[in-house]
Amino acid sequence: MAGSRHVFMLSLIVTLSLSSIDMSLAARHLLVTPPAAAPPALPTIPSLPKATLPPLPSVPTLPKTTLPPLPSSPLPTLPTQPSLPPLPSNPMPTLPNPTMPTTPKMTLPPLPSSTPLPTIPTTIPSIPTIPITIPTIPFFSPPPSK
Repeated sequence: MAGSRHVFMLSLIVTLSLSSIDMSLAARHLLVTPPAAAPPALPTIPSLPKATLPPLPSVPTLPKTTLPPLPSSPLPTLPTQPSLPPLPSNPMPTLPNPTMPTTPKMTLPPLPSSTPLPTIPTTIPSIPTIPITIPTIPFFSPPPSK
C-alpha cells in the first residue's frame, strides 16, 4: 500500500515537472536556435621548471648501551590462603508445620432455561452486486445541432 503511494507521488512529480510551460518553451527555444560555433582555442600553458630538493640529512648513530643484569634473588612466595572456620555440627531447629485453612466449595447457579442460547450462522451472506453502467448526465451531453 505504501509502495504504490510512493510510486504514484513520484509519477505525479515527474509528470508535473515535464509538463511545465517553462520547460516546453525551453525545448522549443533549443529546437529553433542555430548550432553553436566552435569554441576558441585555449592558450598554451608554459611548462614549469623542475624543482630540486635538498638532500635528506643522515641519521646519526646512537651509542650502544648495556643493560644491568637482573637480580638473582629468589622471588617472594605468596601467602597461604586462609581457611574458613568449620560449620557448627548441631542440627537445625525444626519449624512448626502450620495447617492451611480449607476454602469453601463455590457453585454457580444453574442457567435459566427460558432464555435460549444464540445460534451461530453457518452460511456467508451474498454480496450485493455493483452496477457497471455509468448513468448519463444530461448537462454533459453536447448541445443539439441546428
